[in-house]
Amino acid sequence: MTERLAEVSARIAGVRQLGAVVNAMKGIAAARARSARTQMEAVDSYAATICTAMARILPAEPAGPAALAQGEGRLGLLVFLAEQGFAGAFSERVLESIHDALGTSDLLVVGTRGLSIAHSREITPYWSAPMPSHSPGIPKLADTITQAIYRALDARQFDRLDVVYARWEGGRTQIIRRPLFPIDLTDIHAPTATPPLTQLPAPTLLASLGAEYVHARICKAALHAFAAENEARMESMTSAASQIARELDVFEATLRRVRQEAITAEIIELGTGASTAREGG
Repeated sequence: MTERLAEVSARIAGVRQLGAVVNAMKGIAAARARSARTQMEAVDSYAATICTAMARILPAEPAGPAALAQGEGRLGLLVFLAEQGFAGAFSERVLESIHDALGTSDLLVVGTRGLSIAHSREITPYWSAPMPSHSPGIPKLADTITQAIYRALDARQFDRLDVVYARWEGGRTQIIRRPLFPIDLTDIHAPTATPPLTQLPAPTLLASLGAEYVHARICKAALHAFAAENEARMESMTSAASQIARELDVFEATLRRVRQEAITAEIIELGTGASTAREGG
């Protein structure tokens, strides 16, 4: 009985330690998701500023929209997957959303854990990179991605590129797919103000702003993916914590029962000993 009591007590201690780890992971994920959401506002403002600048230049360069319009050709996909585990089916959902394009498109994959899942499905990306562990590292990641995109374009690996990422909205993961290159200018409207005076040729300035716009779009997609992965991890850790609480209740009830059985056995033993002593006397 003593061995049984020690075994149940050890199991309870182990479950409590696991619960502490789960709560710590949940807290880390919450902090990272909150940080990413805060930075999204700055990236949105930056992208909007670039859009305004491009819109003011476009009237002075009628050929700009045609040069940057969406075209035909081989498709590439920039896909943001999970960097770490314990995020449920995060990466699987993103990969399922592009299932029809896997055989005909080159993939640029971001996320170490997601890359492992892609390999398990016999998917070999053209290029891959890890996601930073903290959101302040995302602009540097966007630089690396931009360089990889331009190298692939120079090598004629693909002619156009879509970005695919997860966004957390309404308590669930939504998969977003948007054209990234060539730049879609359909949402960029020229302001009524007179176009500004510029010292650079309009095509040169527009190309430079276009590169900055692509960079901002990549940052935004990466931040959404970073936040969504951590939100998914929070959800998984919440489910794990609930399961741990249920198991802890079961083990504590078992411990109370075992203790009661041990006390009952001792009482019976004492009673039996006393009765035997009286009979012997």
